[in-house]
Amino acid sequence: MTGLPASVTPLLLAIDHVGIAVPDLDASIAFHTDVLGLVVLHEETNEEQGVREAMLGIPGAAEGSALIQLLAPASPQSTIATFLDRSGPGLQQLAYRVADVEAVSAVLREHGLRLLYDAPRRGTAGSRINFIHPKDAGGVLVELVEPASSSAEVGAHGAVETERSTRG
Repeated sequence: MTGLPASVTPLLLAIDHVGIAVPDLDASIAFHTDVLGLVVLHEETNEEQGVREAMLGIPGAAEGSALIQLLAPASPQSTIATFLDRSGPGLQQLAYRVADVEAVSAVLREHGLRLLYDAPRRGTAGSRINFIHPKDAGGVLVELVEPASSSAEVGAHGAVETERSTRG
């Protein structure tokens, strides 16, 4: 799809994260923390999406900086398991932070883009998400992330901070 008007750009607030599909979440966390020095900001199993995941950040990075999301299959039927079978470990998605995932989805649909879900679904730490179909985004799976807004202590990325901020 070409020729999207410049008015679409302001709907994207920032790069939220880059998703990496991995076969072994614990081994990948160990590499990213022990070797690269990242810190685990959040970890969960998302049953609806069929994934075990961790959000990692760079210590001392500015609030709102992009994160790394590690995604491992929670079941052999998950989309991440399918991705790993087809493509092997590696970059799986690019995620943009948005203020209102439904409004952004509507604008994108008006311009002929296909989204994977009819309505937003639950993402990491209670965020609301949808995806632009890779065939409409140059072969890239683009995620739209509306961070959760709750009274819980939620970081800039919608990730609930856990007591596990480092691996040891």
